[in-house]
Amino acid sequence: MIIHLKSNISLAESEKIAHELEAMHYHNGTHAILITASAVKELPAAVAAISDGHWAMDSDIQLASTKYRSELRSIQWGNTTIGGNSNNTVVIAVPCSVESWEQITQSAEMLKSLGINTLRAGCYKPRTSPYSFQGLGLEGLKMLAKVREQYGLNIITEVKDSSHVNEVIEYSDIIQIGAKAMYDQSILRRCGAARKPVLLKRGFGTTLQEFVQAAEFILSGGNEQVILCERGIRTFETKTRFTFDLCGAAYLKYNTNLPVILDPSHAMGYSYGVPDLAKASVAFGCDGLLIEVHPNPKVAKSDASQQLDHPTFTKLHGEMKTIAAAVGRHLM
Repeated sequence: MIIHLKSNISLAESEKIAHELEAMHYHNGTHAILITASAVKELPAAVAAISDGHWAMDSDIQLASTKYRSELRSIQWGNTTIGGNSNNTVVIAVPCSVESWEQITQSAEMLKSLGINTLRAGCYKPRTSPYSFQGLGLEGLKMLAKVREQYGLNIITEVKDSSHVNEVIEYSDIIQIGAKAMYDQSILRRCGAARKPVLLKRGFGTTLQEFVQAAEFILSGGNEQVILCERGIRTFETKTRFTFDLCGAAYLKYNTNLPVILDPSHAMGYSYGVPDLAKASVAFGCDGLLIEVHPNPKVAKSDASQQLDHPTFTKLHGEMKTIAAAVGRHLM
């Protein structure tokens, strides 16, 4: 159950009520919000008297549910708006990893030439093998900070584990929690206490219920700026890296109030299929796209097979603009 207390209820009183109800709570700037387990269906009379409204839920998808908030949340970074009534499809074009100053500045220059203002690149890489490139760490974050200053770009970078979550929050404009870190509650709770947008990627073995409940950890900490990212799930199929779950994305669009970004690069795993999936994603009406792009994919230190080169992405970007216009959206 979600409970809004009246605006004249003091912080001390709201904390006392939250303790009595065994509820989580935060203040959104207008009033205190209490969240109990979904099993709670009845509001105590004493609390009802000081409540501005309450919503009983049938599952622990609560703050993200359209039953609580029917309108799509609007999230902003810099001069970019995603969700709400914007009809924007935000393109985030990305090398998988920060590899060198030359590579990341070439990427930034390409984005600026196309009018794209958000760059994502990993500095801490959660690799499957311990012998693969693990990222440049803090050195990479400092490179991204210089790129932001020099090119005026917004930066998304990924948290791998809780040992560097504060560094990522400090250096990024949007915090990414990747598929392998999605279940780490220490990361989720720390990002809940942050006041920056969070891009949460679905784990490749994660149900939709589990995915949105991970978002609830962030939302219930008081950070209302959460974006969901579908990046493919593991099925019986072996000819592609993962299976792109547009059915799941449709569920998220209909049942949650959070913007949904699609990542065709990780789903396909091979560059030849990414443009077609990206165009289908624009036609689907997603709120954003995450597409991996590299100046020279053949020498990329991570995910080389799925990254597009700059000429291929430039052509794709023009095609996506046409499709976006056809479905009443604006490609950012």
